[in-house]
Amino acid sequence: MALKEWHVSHSRNVPGTIDTLKARLSVLDCKEEDEGLTDNEVAELHGITSDIHSLSRVNTSIY
Repeated sequence: MALKEWHVSHSRNVPGTIDTLKARLSVLDCKEEDEGLTDNEVAELHGITSDIHSLSRVNTSIY
């Protein structure tokens, strides 16, 4: 039962989380084109890309 509750709470807003990550990715992409990114922003960019990929697979498996 606890696992089921965890699954529901963590998978409820996967599409919204993906959209939020895509918006941040877009901001970083624009900044990269205009002025370049700091090392921390490059690391964030890679993390966001990885998170979007992972969450997309989770979202696909849910539906």
